[in-house]
Amino acid sequence: MWDSINKILANIDDFVWGVPLMAIIITGGILLTFRLGFLQIRRLGLALKWMVKNEEGGKGEISSFAALCTALSATIGTGNIVGVATAVGAGGPGALFWMVVTALFGMATKYAEGLLAVKYRVVDKDNHSLGGPFYYIELGMGKKFKWLAKIFAFFGVCVGLFGIGTFSQVNGISSAVQNFFDPNKAHTVSIPGIGTYSWTVVIASLILAFCVGAVLIGGIKRIASVSQIIVPFMAIIYFIFAVMLVICNITKIPDAIVIIVKAAFNPQAVAGGVTGSMLVAMQKGVARGIFSNEAGLGSAPIAAAAAQTHEPVRQGLVSMTGTFIDTIIICTMTGLSIVLTGAWKVKGLEGVQVTTYAFKQGLPFPAGVSAFVLMLCLVFFAFTTILGWDYYSERCLEYLTNGNMKKVKVFRWVYILAVFIGPYMTVSAVWVIADIFNGLMALPNMIAIFALSGVVVKETRDFFKAKKHLK
Repeated sequence: MWDSINKILANIDDFVWGVPLMAIIITGGILLTFRLGFLQIRRLGLALKWMVKNEEGGKGEISSFAALCTALSATIGTGNIVGVATAVGAGGPGALFWMVVTALFGMATKYAEGLLAVKYRVVDKDNHSLGGPFYYIELGMGKKFKWLAKIFAFFGVCVGLFGIGTFSQVNGISSAVQNFFDPNKAHTVSIPGIGTYSWTVVIASLILAFCVGAVLIGGIKRIASVSQIIVPFMAIIYFIFAVMLVICNITKIPDAIVIIVKAAFNPQAVAGGVTGSMLVAMQKGVARGIFSNEAGLGSAPIAAAAAQTHEPVRQGLVSMTGTFIDTIIICTMTGLSIVLTGAWKVKGLEGVQVTTYAFKQGLPFPAGVSAFVLMLCLVFFAFTTILGWDYYSERCLEYLTNGNMKKVKVFRWVYILAVFIGPYMTVSAVWVIADIFNGLMALPNMIAIFALSGVVVKETRDFFKAKKHLK
Protein backbone atom coordinates (compact mmCIF):
# COMPACT_ATOMS: atom_id res chain seq x y z
CA MET A 1 0.00 0.00 0.00
CA TRP A 2 2.79 2.41 0.92
CA ASP A 3 4.46 1.81 -2.47
CA SER A 4 1.29 2.88 -4.29
CA ILE A 5 0.88 5.94 -2.06
CA ASN A 6 4.53 6.92 -2.59
CA LYS A 7 4.14 6.70 -6.38
CA ILE A 8 1.02 8.89 -6.33
CA LEU A 9 2.74 11.44 -4.09
CA ALA A 10 5.84 11.43 -6.31
CA ASN A 11 3.72 12.21 -9.40
CA ILE A 12 1.98 15.07 -7.60
CA ASP A 13 5.34 16.39 -6.37
CA ASP A 14 6.79 16.35 -9.89
CA PHE A 15 3.79 18.32 -11.15
CA VAL A 16 3.80 20.91 -8.35
CA TRP A 17 7.57 21.37 -8.44
CA GLY A 18 7.79 21.44 -12.21
CA VAL A 19 9.64 24.03 -14.26
CA PRO A 20 6.88 26.70 -13.99
CA LEU A 21 6.95 27.03 -10.19
CA MET A 22 10.75 26.91 -10.00
CA ALA A 23 10.89 29.58 -12.69
CA ILE A 24 8.40 31.76 -10.81
CA ILE A 25 10.35 31.59 -7.52
CA ILE A 26 13.78 32.14 -9.06
CA THR A 27 12.51 34.85 -11.43
CA GLY A 28 10.93 36.66 -8.47
CA GLY A 29 14.25 36.67 -6.64
CA ILE A 30 16.17 37.78 -9.74
CA LEU A 31 13.66 40.55 -10.47
CA LEU A 32 13.89 41.93 -6.93
CA THR A 33 17.68 41.57 -6.92
CA PHE A 34 18.05 43.79 -9.98
CA ARG A 35 15.31 46.27 -9.03
CA LEU A 36 16.87 46.68 -5.57
CA GLY A 37 20.39 46.96 -6.97
CA PHE A 38 21.75 43.75 -5.39
CA LEU A 39 20.69 45.00 -1.98
CA GLN A 40 21.30 41.58 -0.39
CA ILE A 41 25.00 42.00 -1.11
CA ARG A 42 25.41 45.76 -0.65
CA ARG A 43 23.48 45.92 2.62
CA LEU A 44 24.43 42.55 4.13
CA GLY A 45 26.80 44.16 6.65
CA LEU A 46 24.11 46.58 7.83
CA ALA A 47 21.58 43.75 8.00
CA LEU A 48 23.89 41.63 10.18
CA LYS A 49 24.46 44.65 12.45
CA TRP A 50 20.73 45.28 12.85
CA MET A 51 20.15 41.59 13.38
CA VAL A 52 21.48 41.87 16.93
CA LYS A 53 20.71 45.54 17.59
CA ASN A 54 17.09 46.15 18.57
CA GLU A 55 15.30 49.27 17.38
CA GLU A 56 14.40 51.76 20.10
CA GLY A 57 10.75 52.74 20.39
CA GLY A 58 9.54 50.18 17.88
CA LYS A 59 6.01 48.83 18.08
CA GLY A 60 5.38 45.09 18.30
CA GLU A 61 5.31 42.11 20.65
CA ILE A 62 8.91 40.85 20.49
CA SER A 63 12.32 42.26 19.54
CA SER A 64 13.60 42.08 15.96
CA PHE A 65 16.22 39.56 17.08
CA ALA A 66 13.53 37.44 18.76
CA ALA A 67 11.42 37.63 15.61
CA LEU A 68 14.44 36.54 13.55
CA CYS A 69 15.14 33.68 15.98
CA THR A 70 11.50 32.61 15.76
CA ALA A 71 11.78 32.65 11.96
CA LEU A 72 15.13 30.86 12.12
CA SER A 73 13.66 28.34 14.55
CA ALA A 74 11.23 27.41 11.78
CA THR A 75 13.90 27.40 9.03
CA ILE A 76 17.00 25.92 10.69
CA GLY A 77 15.79 22.38 11.07
CA THR A 78 15.97 19.01 9.36
CA GLY A 79 16.27 20.81 6.02
CA ASN A 80 19.83 21.82 6.95
CA ILE A 81 20.91 18.30 7.90
CA VAL A 82 18.47 15.78 6.40
CA GLY A 83 17.15 17.97 3.56
CA VAL A 84 20.60 18.65 2.13
CA ALA A 85 21.39 14.92 2.31
CA THR A 86 18.20 13.93 0.50
CA ALA A 87 18.75 16.65 -2.12
CA VAL A 88 22.30 15.48 -2.85
CA GLY A 89 21.19 11.84 -2.76
CA ALA A 90 18.37 12.39 -5.27
CA GLY A 91 19.88 15.12 -7.45
CA GLY A 92 23.61 14.58 -6.98
CA PRO A 93 26.19 17.09 -5.65
CA GLY A 94 24.94 19.62 -8.20
CA ALA A 95 21.81 20.09 -6.10
CA LEU A 96 23.96 21.97 -3.58
CA PHE A 97 24.97 24.47 -6.27
CA TRP A 98 21.34 25.20 -7.09
CA MET A 99 20.50 25.48 -3.38
CA VAL A 100 23.07 28.26 -2.97
CA VAL A 101 22.02 30.07 -6.16
CA THR A 102 18.39 29.91 -5.06
CA ALA A 103 19.34 31.25 -1.62
CA LEU A 104 21.32 34.17 -3.05
CA PHE A 105 18.34 35.43 -5.02
CA GLY A 106 16.04 34.24 -2.24
CA MET A 107 17.59 36.80 0.12
CA ALA A 108 15.97 39.54 -1.96
CA THR A 109 12.65 37.70 -1.78
CA LYS A 110 12.95 37.28 2.00
CA TYR A 111 13.77 41.00 2.30
CA ALA A 112 10.59 41.88 0.42
CA GLU A 113 8.53 39.52 2.58
CA GLY A 114 9.82 41.04 5.84
CA LEU A 115 9.26 44.59 4.58
CA LEU A 116 5.70 43.90 3.45
CA ALA A 117 4.89 42.04 6.67
CA VAL A 118 5.61 45.12 8.80
CA LYS A 119 4.12 47.62 6.34
CA TYR A 120 0.75 45.86 6.16
CA ARG A 121 0.49 44.34 9.64
CA VAL A 122 -2.54 44.93 11.85
CA VAL A 123 -3.12 45.00 15.61
CA ASP A 124 -6.01 42.93 16.96
CA LYS A 125 -8.30 43.68 19.91
CA ASP A 126 -5.87 41.96 22.29
CA ASN A 127 -3.04 44.22 21.05
CA HIS A 128 -1.28 41.41 19.17
CA SER A 129 0.64 42.38 16.03
CA LEU A 130 -0.53 40.21 13.14
CA GLY A 131 0.83 40.10 9.63
CA GLY A 132 2.06 37.95 6.79
CA PRO A 133 1.15 37.19 3.18
CA PHE A 134 -2.59 36.98 3.91
CA TYR A 135 -2.52 40.58 5.16
CA TYR A 136 -0.27 42.05 2.49
CA ILE A 137 -2.33 40.26 -0.16
CA GLU A 138 -5.62 41.62 1.23
CA LEU A 139 -4.42 45.10 2.22
CA GLY A 140 -1.72 45.58 -0.40
CA MET A 141 -3.34 44.03 -3.46
CA GLY A 142 -6.90 44.90 -2.39
CA LYS A 143 -9.98 43.29 -0.85
CA LYS A 144 -10.89 41.66 -4.17
CA PHE A 145 -7.86 39.37 -3.71
CA LYS A 146 -8.92 38.14 -0.29
CA TRP A 147 -9.67 34.74 -1.85
CA LEU A 148 -5.97 34.45 -2.70
CA ALA A 149 -5.08 35.32 0.89
CA LYS A 150 -7.44 32.57 2.08
CA ILE A 151 -5.77 30.05 -0.24
CA PHE A 152 -2.38 30.95 1.18
CA ALA A 153 -3.69 30.61 4.75
CA PHE A 154 -5.19 27.19 3.97
CA PHE A 155 -1.96 25.83 2.55
CA GLY A 156 -0.08 27.46 5.43
CA VAL A 157 -2.08 25.35 7.86
CA CYS A 158 -1.39 22.24 5.75
CA VAL A 159 2.36 22.92 5.54
CA GLY A 160 2.55 23.21 9.32
CA LEU A 161 0.38 20.20 10.06
CA PHE A 162 1.49 17.81 7.30
CA GLY A 163 4.78 19.18 5.99
CA ILE A 164 7.63 21.20 7.44
CA GLY A 165 6.11 21.68 10.88
CA THR A 166 5.50 18.15 12.07
CA PHE A 167 6.07 14.99 10.07
CA SER A 168 9.42 15.83 8.46
CA GLN A 169 10.89 17.29 11.66
CA VAL A 170 9.73 14.50 13.97
CA ASN A 171 10.75 11.87 11.45
CA GLY A 172 14.21 13.39 11.34
CA ILE A 173 14.44 13.42 15.14
CA SER A 174 13.30 9.81 15.54
CA SER A 175 15.67 8.60 12.80
CA ALA A 176 18.62 10.38 14.42
CA VAL A 177 17.77 9.07 17.90
CA GLN A 178 17.33 5.50 16.64
CA ASN A 179 20.54 5.58 14.58
CA PHE A 180 22.47 6.60 17.68
CA PHE A 181 20.86 4.57 20.46
CA ASP A 182 19.51 1.53 18.60
CA PRO A 183 20.93 1.36 15.04
CA ASN A 184 20.32 -2.38 14.69
CA LYS A 185 16.76 -2.26 16.10
CA ALA A 186 17.66 -4.64 18.89
CA HIS A 187 14.83 -3.37 21.09
CA THR A 188 11.56 -3.22 19.18
CA VAL A 189 7.83 -3.14 19.76
CA SER A 190 5.11 -4.22 17.36
CA ILE A 191 2.31 -1.68 16.90
CA PRO A 192 -0.83 -3.31 15.42
CA GLY A 193 -1.72 -1.99 11.98
CA ILE A 194 1.38 0.24 11.79
CA GLY A 195 4.50 -1.93 12.03
CA THR A 196 7.49 -2.76 14.19
CA TYR A 197 9.54 0.11 15.61
CA SER A 198 12.45 0.60 17.93
CA TRP A 199 11.54 1.53 21.49
CA THR A 200 13.76 4.61 21.08
CA VAL A 201 11.36 5.91 18.41
CA VAL A 202 8.31 5.37 20.62
CA ILE A 203 9.93 6.97 23.68
CA ALA A 204 11.28 9.90 21.61
CA SER A 205 7.81 10.62 20.15
CA LEU A 206 6.27 10.68 23.63
CA ILE A 207 8.93 12.98 25.12
CA LEU A 208 8.84 15.28 22.08
CA ALA A 209 5.05 15.59 22.08
CA PHE A 210 5.11 16.48 25.79
CA CYS A 211 7.87 19.12 25.38
CA VAL A 212 6.17 20.67 22.34
CA GLY A 213 2.86 20.91 24.21
CA ALA A 214 4.54 22.51 27.22
CA VAL A 215 6.02 25.32 25.09
CA LEU A 216 3.09 25.91 22.73
CA ILE A 217 0.73 26.74 25.58
CA GLY A 218 2.78 29.91 26.20
CA GLY A 219 2.22 31.33 22.70
CA ILE A 220 4.58 33.52 20.63
CA LYS A 221 6.44 35.02 23.61
CA ARG A 222 7.38 31.63 25.03
CA ILE A 223 8.25 30.28 21.58
CA ALA A 224 10.46 33.35 20.98
CA SER A 225 12.17 33.08 24.38
CA VAL A 226 12.97 29.39 23.82
CA SER A 227 14.15 30.06 20.25
CA GLN A 228 16.43 32.92 21.36
CA ILE A 229 18.34 30.50 23.55
CA ILE A 230 18.39 27.31 21.49
CA VAL A 231 18.77 28.58 17.91
CA PRO A 232 21.97 30.66 18.23
CA PHE A 233 23.59 28.13 20.58
CA MET A 234 22.96 25.06 18.42
CA ALA A 235 23.67 26.88 15.14
CA ILE A 236 27.11 27.91 16.43
CA ILE A 237 27.90 24.38 17.68
CA TYR A 238 26.88 22.81 14.37
CA PHE A 239 28.81 25.43 12.40
CA ILE A 240 31.98 24.85 14.49
CA PHE A 241 31.89 21.09 13.93
CA ALA A 242 31.14 21.49 10.21
CA VAL A 243 34.06 23.94 9.84
CA MET A 244 36.32 21.49 11.66
CA LEU A 245 35.30 18.77 9.20
CA VAL A 246 36.05 21.02 6.23
CA ILE A 247 39.44 22.04 7.69
CA CYS A 248 40.36 18.40 8.33
CA ASN A 249 39.64 17.67 4.66
CA ILE A 250 40.86 20.98 3.26
CA THR A 251 43.02 19.38 0.54
CA LYS A 252 39.89 17.83 -0.99
CA ILE A 253 37.99 21.12 -1.27
CA PRO A 254 39.09 22.07 -4.84
CA ASP A 255 38.01 18.67 -6.18
CA ALA A 256 34.73 18.87 -4.23
CA ILE A 257 33.92 22.29 -5.73
CA VAL A 258 34.65 20.97 -9.23
CA ILE A 259 32.35 18.00 -8.61
CA ILE A 260 29.54 20.25 -7.31
CA VAL A 261 29.72 22.66 -10.28
CA LYS A 262 30.04 19.88 -12.88
CA ALA A 263 27.18 17.93 -11.36
CA ALA A 264 24.98 21.03 -11.41
CA PHE A 265 25.00 21.09 -15.21
CA ASN A 266 25.90 17.52 -16.18
CA PRO A 267 25.44 14.92 -13.42
CA GLN A 268 26.60 12.06 -15.64
CA ALA A 269 30.01 13.73 -15.99
CA VAL A 270 30.76 13.17 -12.32
CA ALA A 271 32.56 9.93 -11.61
CA GLY A 272 30.30 7.67 -9.59
CA GLY A 273 27.52 10.23 -9.90
CA VAL A 274 23.80 9.70 -10.07
CA THR A 275 21.92 8.97 -13.24
CA GLY A 276 19.90 12.05 -13.80
CA SER A 277 19.79 15.38 -15.54
CA MET A 278 20.48 19.02 -14.87
CA LEU A 279 16.73 19.47 -14.40
CA VAL A 280 16.67 16.85 -11.63
CA ALA A 281 19.64 18.47 -9.86
CA MET A 282 18.01 21.88 -10.19
CA GLN A 283 14.61 20.62 -9.06
CA LYS A 284 15.96 18.93 -5.92
CA GLY A 285 18.28 21.84 -5.11
CA VAL A 286 15.60 24.51 -5.51
CA ALA A 287 12.94 22.48 -3.67
CA ARG A 288 15.19 21.61 -0.73
CA GLY A 289 16.65 25.12 -0.65
CA ILE A 290 13.19 26.63 -0.31
CA PHE A 291 12.26 23.94 2.20
CA SER A 292 15.27 24.95 4.27
CA ASN A 293 15.28 28.78 4.09
CA GLU A 294 11.61 29.28 3.12
CA ALA A 295 12.36 32.28 0.88
CA GLY A 296 9.29 32.78 -1.30
CA LEU A 297 7.21 30.50 0.87
CA GLY A 298 5.70 33.36 2.88
CA SER A 299 6.16 31.86 6.34
CA ALA A 300 8.87 34.08 7.86
CA PRO A 301 6.81 37.30 7.37
CA ILE A 302 4.30 35.95 9.88
CA ALA A 303 6.99 36.10 12.59
CA ALA A 304 8.50 39.32 11.22
CA ALA A 305 5.16 41.09 11.70
CA ALA A 306 5.48 40.66 15.47
CA ALA A 307 8.84 42.49 15.62
CA GLN A 308 9.20 45.67 17.67
CA THR A 309 9.96 48.05 14.80
CA HIS A 310 8.31 50.87 12.90
CA GLU A 311 10.66 50.65 9.90
CA PRO A 312 9.57 48.04 7.32
CA VAL A 313 12.93 48.27 5.52
CA ARG A 314 14.85 47.58 8.71
CA GLN A 315 12.88 44.41 9.39
CA GLY A 316 13.24 43.38 5.76
CA LEU A 317 17.02 43.52 6.11
CA VAL A 318 16.93 41.56 9.36
CA SER A 319 14.64 38.97 7.76
CA MET A 320 16.96 38.37 4.81
CA THR A 321 19.84 37.44 7.13
CA GLY A 322 17.83 34.32 7.94
CA THR A 323 18.31 32.99 4.40
CA PHE A 324 22.01 33.88 4.49
CA ILE A 325 22.57 32.05 7.78
CA ASP A 326 20.33 29.11 6.98
CA THR A 327 21.35 28.15 3.45
CA ILE A 328 24.45 30.02 2.34
CA ILE A 329 26.26 29.17 5.59
CA ILE A 330 24.74 26.12 7.30
CA CYS A 331 23.41 24.17 4.29
CA THR A 332 26.62 24.81 2.36
CA MET A 333 28.68 23.42 5.22
CA THR A 334 26.47 20.32 5.38
CA GLY A 335 26.67 19.80 1.62
CA LEU A 336 30.45 20.25 1.57
CA SER A 337 30.78 17.73 4.38
CA ILE A 338 28.78 15.16 2.41
CA VAL A 339 30.75 15.70 -0.82
CA LEU A 340 34.19 15.88 0.85
CA THR A 341 33.70 12.54 2.61
CA GLY A 342 32.00 10.82 -0.33
CA ALA A 343 28.95 10.09 1.82
CA TRP A 344 26.64 10.83 -1.13
CA LYS A 345 28.06 7.81 -3.03
CA VAL A 346 27.55 5.25 -0.24
CA LYS A 347 24.68 2.95 -1.17
CA GLY A 348 22.02 2.06 1.36
CA LEU A 349 22.18 5.33 3.29
CA GLU A 350 19.10 7.54 3.52
CA GLY A 351 18.36 10.95 5.03
CA VAL A 352 20.19 11.66 8.28
CA GLN A 353 22.32 8.53 7.81
CA VAL A 354 24.18 10.29 4.98
CA THR A 355 25.16 13.29 7.12
CA THR A 356 25.95 11.04 10.08
CA TYR A 357 28.32 9.03 7.89
CA ALA A 358 30.00 12.26 6.74
CA PHE A 359 30.55 13.46 10.31
CA LYS A 360 31.88 10.07 11.44
CA GLN A 361 34.34 9.87 8.54
CA GLY A 362 35.36 13.52 8.37
CA LEU A 363 35.85 14.57 12.01
CA PRO A 364 38.92 13.67 14.09
CA PHE A 365 36.82 12.30 16.93
CA PRO A 366 35.53 8.84 17.85
CA ALA A 367 32.55 7.98 15.64
CA GLY A 368 30.25 7.94 18.67
CA VAL A 369 31.11 11.53 19.61
CA SER A 370 30.52 12.86 16.08
CA ALA A 371 27.22 10.98 15.80
CA PHE A 372 26.08 12.27 19.20
CA VAL A 373 26.82 15.92 18.32
CA LEU A 374 24.95 15.61 15.03
CA MET A 375 22.00 13.92 16.73
CA LEU A 376 21.87 16.65 19.37
CA CYS A 377 21.93 19.43 16.76
CA LEU A 378 19.26 17.74 14.70
CA VAL A 379 16.98 17.17 17.68
CA PHE A 380 17.14 20.78 18.84
CA PHE A 381 16.96 22.26 15.33
CA ALA A 382 13.89 20.17 14.55
CA PHE A 383 12.32 20.90 17.95
CA THR A 384 12.46 24.67 17.42
CA THR A 385 11.16 24.25 13.86
CA ILE A 386 8.12 22.43 15.23
CA LEU A 387 7.49 25.36 17.60
CA GLY A 388 7.92 28.03 14.93
CA TRP A 389 5.61 26.31 12.48
CA ASP A 390 2.88 25.89 15.05
CA TYR A 391 2.88 29.67 15.42
CA TYR A 392 2.74 30.13 11.65
CA SER A 393 -0.07 27.60 11.27
CA GLU A 394 -2.10 29.10 14.11
CA ARG A 395 -1.88 32.58 12.58
CA CYS A 396 -2.95 31.16 9.21
CA LEU A 397 -5.90 29.37 10.82
CA GLU A 398 -6.79 32.49 12.80
CA TYR A 399 -7.01 34.45 9.54
CA LEU A 400 -8.86 31.64 7.81
CA THR A 401 -11.52 31.43 10.54
CA ASN A 402 -11.82 35.20 11.09
CA GLY A 403 -10.21 35.06 14.53
CA ASN A 404 -12.01 32.01 15.93
CA MET A 405 -9.60 31.17 18.78
CA LYS A 406 -11.59 28.08 19.84
CA LYS A 407 -10.69 26.44 16.53
CA VAL A 408 -7.09 27.57 16.95
CA LYS A 409 -6.88 25.89 20.37
CA VAL A 410 -8.34 22.66 18.95
CA PHE A 411 -5.80 22.85 16.12
CA ARG A 412 -3.00 23.14 18.68
CA TRP A 413 -3.90 19.74 20.12
CA VAL A 414 -4.19 18.22 16.64
CA TYR A 415 -0.73 19.63 15.91
CA ILE A 416 0.68 17.97 19.02
CA LEU A 417 -0.95 14.69 17.91
CA ALA A 418 0.71 15.02 14.50
CA VAL A 419 4.06 15.44 16.29
CA PHE A 420 3.36 12.17 18.12
CA ILE A 421 2.55 10.13 14.99
CA GLY A 422 5.26 11.70 12.78
CA PRO A 423 7.91 9.02 13.49
CA TYR A 424 5.71 6.31 12.00
CA MET A 425 5.59 7.88 8.53
CA THR A 426 8.04 6.65 5.88
CA VAL A 427 10.98 8.97 5.14
CA SER A 428 10.30 9.29 1.41
CA ALA A 429 6.57 9.97 1.91
CA VAL A 430 7.27 12.59 4.57
CA TRP A 431 9.61 14.66 2.40
CA VAL A 432 7.43 14.40 -0.70
CA ILE A 433 4.36 15.60 1.24
CA ALA A 434 6.40 18.51 2.60
CA ASP A 435 7.58 19.42 -0.91
CA ILE A 436 4.02 19.39 -2.30
CA PHE A 437 2.57 21.71 0.34
CA ASN A 438 5.62 23.99 0.12
CA GLY A 439 4.97 24.50 -3.56
CA LEU A 440 1.25 25.10 -3.13
CA MET A 441 1.92 27.64 -0.36
CA ALA A 442 4.59 29.47 -2.36
CA LEU A 443 2.39 30.18 -5.37
CA PRO A 444 -0.06 32.74 -3.87
CA ASN A 445 2.79 34.38 -1.95
CA MET A 446 4.92 34.79 -5.09
CA ILE A 447 1.93 36.31 -6.92
CA ALA A 448 1.78 38.91 -4.14
CA ILE A 449 5.55 39.51 -4.25
CA PHE A 450 5.37 40.23 -7.99
CA ALA A 451 2.30 42.45 -7.57
CA LEU A 452 3.81 44.45 -4.70
CA SER A 453 7.43 44.59 -5.91
CA GLY A 454 6.94 48.25 -6.81
CA VAL A 455 5.94 49.00 -3.20
CA VAL A 456 9.07 47.23 -1.97
CA VAL A 457 11.33 49.22 -4.29
CA LYS A 458 9.70 52.56 -3.38
CA GLU A 459 9.87 51.89 0.37
CA THR A 460 13.53 50.94 0.04
CA ARG A 461 14.51 54.00 -1.99
CA ASP A 462 12.62 56.38 0.29
CA PHE A 463 14.19 54.83 3.40
CA PHE A 464 17.80 55.06 2.24
CA LYS A 465 17.21 58.49 0.69
CA ALA A 466 16.08 59.74 4.10
CA LYS A 467 18.95 57.98 5.88
CA LYS A 468 21.91 58.80 3.67
CA HIS A 469 24.30 58.34 6.59
CA LEU A 470 23.74 54.56 6.34
CA LYS A 471 25.45 54.38 2.94
